[in-house]
Amino acid sequence: MKHKPTSFDIAHLAGVSQSTVSRALNDSPLVNIATRQKVQEIARELNYQVDKNASNLRRQRSSTIALLLFEDPTSDDSLVNPFFLAMLGSITKACAAKGYDLLVSFQNLDNNWQAEYEDSHKADGLILLGYGDYRSYAGKLSQLHQHNTHVMRWGAPVEQWPGISIGCDNFSGGQSVTRHLLSHDYRSFAFIGDIGDKAPEFQSRYEGFLSALDKHHTHLQYDAISSEEAGIEAAKHLLETTSALPDAIVCAADIIAVGVLQQLKEAGIRVPEDVAVVGFDNIQLAAFTTPGLTTVQQNTAQAGEKLVENLLLAIDGHPTDDHLLPTNLVVRQSCGCDIK
Repeated sequence: MKHKPTSFDIAHLAGVSQSTVSRALNDSPLVNIATRQKVQEIARELNYQVDKNASNLRRQRSSTIALLLFEDPTSDDSLVNPFFLAMLGSITKACAAKGYDLLVSFQNLDNNWQAEYEDSHKADGLILLGYGDYRSYAGKLSQLHQHNTHVMRWGAPVEQWPGISIGCDNFSGGQSVTRHLLSHDYRSFAFIGDIGDKAPEFQSRYEGFLSALDKHHTHLQYDAISSEEAGIEAAKHLLETTSALPDAIVCAADIIAVGVLQQLKEAGIRVPEDVAVVGFDNIQLAAFTTPGLTTVQQNTAQAGEKLVENLLLAIDGHPTDDHLLPTNLVVRQSCGCDIK
């Protein structure tokens, strides 16, 4: 073939229409798998490249996804929760695999970030990442919904906006790490993390924690947002208000646990000899704390893929469902396990 290959050439060789070729090259579920694979194989053999500008003009799309990463209080200048940095990489890869560009925007949750994207053609859809006061966040979600903006978010499902949330099974994660502590015959516990309506993920982890306990176990609860400083302050409060240490401390996030470990060390309290400590998220730092932090892992690779997959389905006009991804217990030394 001497001329530059076109979608019509692929259609002729595959024995399908040009519109089917277009759908197949965009992995549309409207085309069966066998036809998609046949079309894509012919496109590779012809070294066919999609003219993104022409395609976008026809579809009135930008082929760009905007990722809004909300600032979190951190001990450095990054203002980014380390858990979401891991997810950022998987979202970037998933966008590239689908032929989409990714526009990353750092936002303060309190600002009117939604206004910039409601009627904007900067992006075909939004992915929202970050913790914060859900009650404020919910109002801005409503505004986006009213403008028919395509949105996917990481977090617990939202009853009034079904189909826009990808999250982990926080309840089961909280339950599994607590059951692991119970296997060490610990009897008294403290849970550190906000459990109010503004933090539904932490609330679910707390509910999972409670479900593993019975009437023979005692527990305390201390509020803390997702930051190292909040962990330090909560641990100080615990030490000031209790006459005896609990057997184990369950933290709603690893970054909280890092602060708790720091304060316990400063107070001369040994982990896990005097008290066990566990976290949630399995951020990279969890493997390098002293002792190594037992925690609950969320599958960030699968999360990024699912966020992009569902957003593209929504952009194409297909219905989407909320998904809760399974968690995995990562056992290190902070729980009392003798792991070298």
